[in-house]
Amino acid sequence: MALERGKLSNVVQVSDGSTSSIIACASSKTVYIKSIICHNPSGTNATAQVYFVPNGGSVGTATEIFDVSVNAGETVLLEPAYPLVLDTSGDSLHGGADASGINFLITGDKEA
Repeated sequence: MALERGKLSNVVQVSDGSTSSIIACASSKTVYIKSIICHNPSGTNATAQVYFVPNGGSVGTATEIFDVSVNAGETVLLEPAYPLVLDTSGDSLHGGADASGINFLITGDKEA
């Protein structure tokens, strides 16, 4: 199994009060998420949420895995002890922001 290493997505900006898909498993090509970078480019403190949504699931409290404060102008690096694995077509990782926009960047590997 060959892997493509590096960034898994471009920077995804999530607007205040919303959520957005950051990356999804397509064609059953396994995705290994090693880190999630959350940056708050605004002048207001915010909270970032990360959701691990299985195929057919939805964003909500049952799929929320991180809820972190991100001060104005700061960046938070989330590195799970083991990679998060998306291995079924439709599995996805979503980001959310409460009061101001948050930028998300995902790094890891995926099947080529």
